[in-house]
Amino acid sequence: MPFGGNDWLALTQEAALEPELPICDPHHHFWDFRTTRIPHQRYLLHELADDMRSGHNVRSTVFIEARAMYRADGPEEMRPVGEVEFVQGLAAASASGLYGPGRAAAAIVGHANLLLGDRVAPVLEALQAASPNRFRGIRHSVTWDPHPEVENTAAHQLGNGQFRAGARVLARMGLSLEGWMFFPQLPELADFAKAVPDLTIILNHIGGLVRTGPYADKDDEVIAAWRRGIAAVAACPNVTIKLGGMGMPRTGFDWHAREKPVGSEELAAAMRPFMTYCIEQFGPGRCMFESNFPVDKVSFSYHVMYNAFKRLSVSYSATERAQMFHDTAARVYRVPV
Repeated sequence: MPFGGNDWLALTQEAALEPELPICDPHHHFWDFRTTRIPHQRYLLHELADDMRSGHNVRSTVFIEARAMYRADGPEEMRPVGEVEFVQGLAAASASGLYGPGRAAAAIVGHANLLLGDRVAPVLEALQAASPNRFRGIRHSVTWDPHPEVENTAAHQLGNGQFRAGARVLARMGLSLEGWMFFPQLPELADFAKAVPDLTIILNHIGGLVRTGPYADKDDEVIAAWRRGIAAVAACPNVTIKLGGMGMPRTGFDWHAREKPVGSEELAAAMRPFMTYCIEQFGPGRCMFESNFPVDKVSFSYHVMYNAFKRLSVSYSATERAQMFHDTAARVYRVPV
């Protein structure tokens, strides 16, 4: 059986911890990739609803762009509108209650090219028109690393004048920007956040930690640099952080390659040093536990993942845990409660 498949994930079964604790999952994707060979190449409303109903009290979710369902024609800059149109339909289906009590894609984050500068405004207006009640912002990935074996987009976008002009349009429209980058770029994000202080920025996946490839077996150096970067970004009050994304193999764990999936106790122990440092720097009111599904589904199940989050956060107060599991995300993404 392929690792990462549902049959493989079912090999590790656990009872749900604190099943009544309200959750807003602030980061998942929908896609239907017909030409790739990954375990979860189809992840649409049925698949997400199954995960939402796996034992935890997931009341709402936030969809994050995945470069899927773009329009096949029309102006290049407008093609990402197709993704938001598609997800708006899935969100409406979820709101019918047919797929369970939770509300999938209660907020929607799409994509627009901020390198358009001021000319990004019509794209953002089209995204808002595609989802008048759920569209909250965009993600424009800025991942870049000097090592050629690391997956890249384009270098130094955060310092680009056009990119910053586009970001100011976002801020004026009351929209947010997802920050997806690799950990060496965190100082750049801190400079960017200071330059656009009115923009709400959400740092994805604990700041893009990489412990494979050129960063393998260099934990002393890598983790020190990551910690410095997290502290620099946390000093910017307009940035919040998502606690998750550690199921991606680039973070350096072998969970995706095991014969039996990891359990929540081991998972919590491995995640704890990284996540507690983020919480210390940002404070619980600027932190939110995320699933990053189906990307992280190659390493563990939704059910086990939320058990791990609950285990590693047990020492925090009830108010602090409510913030990290639900309230921060609901506030940042304006999710109806």
